[in-house]
Amino acid sequence: MSFEVYNFHCQPCLACMLPMSISTSLYEKLTNEEDARICADIPDEACRATPRSFIFILSAYVLTKLGDAIASPKTTLAWVTTAVGAPGWVLGLLVPIRESGSMIPQLFIGGVIRRLAVRKWVWVAGSIGQCLCIVGIGFAAIYLEGSRAGWAIIVLISLFSAARGFCSVAAKDVLGKTIPRPRRGQLTGWSASIAGLISLGLGVAIILQSQSGLEASTIGLLLIGAGLLWLAASVVYAQVPEYSGETGGGRNAMEALSRLRLLVTDKPFRKFVITRALLMCSALSAPFYVALAQGNQGSRASLLGAFIFAAGLASLLSAPVWGRVADSSSKNVMITAALITSGVGILTFLSHRFAPALTATAWFLPVLYFILSVAHSGVRVGRKTYVVNLGSGNQRTDYVAISNSTIGVLLLLVGSVGALVPFIGNSGIIGLLALMGMGGAILGRTLPETETN
Repeated sequence: MSFEVYNFHCQPCLACMLPMSISTSLYEKLTNEEDARICADIPDEACRATPRSFIFILSAYVLTKLGDAIASPKTTLAWVTTAVGAPGWVLGLLVPIRESGSMIPQLFIGGVIRRLAVRKWVWVAGSIGQCLCIVGIGFAAIYLEGSRAGWAIIVLISLFSAARGFCSVAAKDVLGKTIPRPRRGQLTGWSASIAGLISLGLGVAIILQSQSGLEASTIGLLLIGAGLLWLAASVVYAQVPEYSGETGGGRNAMEALSRLRLLVTDKPFRKFVITRALLMCSALSAPFYVALAQGNQGSRASLLGAFIFAAGLASLLSAPVWGRVADSSSKNVMITAALITSGVGILTFLSHRFAPALTATAWFLPVLYFILSVAHSGVRVGRKTYVVNLGSGNQRTDYVAISNSTIGVLLLLVGSVGALVPFIGNSGIIGLLALMGMGGAILGRTLPETETN
């Protein structure tokens, strides 16, 4: 694609042409852009700014995904909770609050965002809020201990999740307004892949710490650094050239609740939400692979590093592929990812039951976790692309808000499956969640296609 294809109407000065030429070049290389007629679903002015939008959004996503990798509730936050001597119940609440806290309020957040013609500033404000919360947890790790540290972490992770909820709704709407439909999956895929590459280094660093422990103060400094990544992302995202869109008026709480009727009246959307709920298995089962490995080999830092490395490698290798396939059929991406999740879960269950020596090896479970992470990457890319393409304008905002709020509630409920561990063990939980994934694949086949060539 040449510079003239976009037909920019600004006066070409060196200060603006250089960034445009760089962003256009990067955009073409990342997307293999050949067809200029892909902007049927976004305004002409947004189409002309697509390369800049793509690169700015991609850069911001990479920064926040790296922050997520460093401040993961499954790894670093869990580690610091133990290091500061917080009560055990704090550890059990980290993941549910981190995920559900950002999803459940989105039904009402969507009503607020509808009032805004330009919505990138919601994402910017939410990212700054996430920065302050993670930095706060870092300081709590350095200066607090015991119950005080535990309560501080819980409060801050709750606020972090709320800020993340604003970002989630705004991000999908800005993506739908600034990036053409055939390129949205690739953007999501590339951001996950680049962040995965950086996560590989994080995993290696933890593996190298296998002979020495990490003190709470050291982890606190690491978290402060991670928080600043969200601040940098907010600066980058503020540069996205988003144009004013439809508002349609905001809604109060009761009006927002009334939108839940879409789950009854909108059959394609209802099927998507149910399918997405079944596909939660890819995320919910991940901690049980780690717990199963810990039960076999102990809580060695090198083991934790191996799982982080596996997750990063999976994102690096699979996300761009999932993204390109999602631009052709995000429905098929979700089905394939669900089948992989189910297959790995059933294999893990059967191996633990009938070949325990195999599951006790140092490499077996990290390899299966890598495959699971590949599948989870597909689930995320597929369902994000699908819901953005399923609706348009304010309908898209409703879809995102309602689906996320519903999934947030279901996540808390289904997440309680961990209470069955004393009865069926970690491998039994993995097998049970694998059956969920199989159900998601079956239902996913009935979803309508949303992509057009």
